[in-house]
Amino acid sequence: MQTLAHFADGGPGPWILLFPVLWALVIAGGITLLRRTVWRGRRGPWRPAAVEDDNSPIAVLGHRFASGEIDEDEYWRRLSVLDEQFGRPGKRGAA
Repeated sequence: MQTLAHFADGGPGPWILLFPVLWALVIAGGITLLRRTVWRGRRGPWRPAAVEDDNSPIAVLGHRFASGEIDEDEYWRRLSVLDEQFGRPGKRGAA
């Protein structure tokens, strides 16, 4: 072990940079993981899927239609009103 610690009898060699570089890579990887998941609002692999869109008025209307509380005519009539108020960006201009 003493032979690794001295580079040409002048002190530590370039291998001494190995551990700081490894720690820098571990820290950079951790920060990258946090930026891609938690800090941008995305869920990480350890968190269950969030139920965010189930409370939107359009989703509630869809659930009511699927359960049979309202008929198709009433569904489309109410959906057109909700589209004007809340809007669905992917469905504009679709019939």
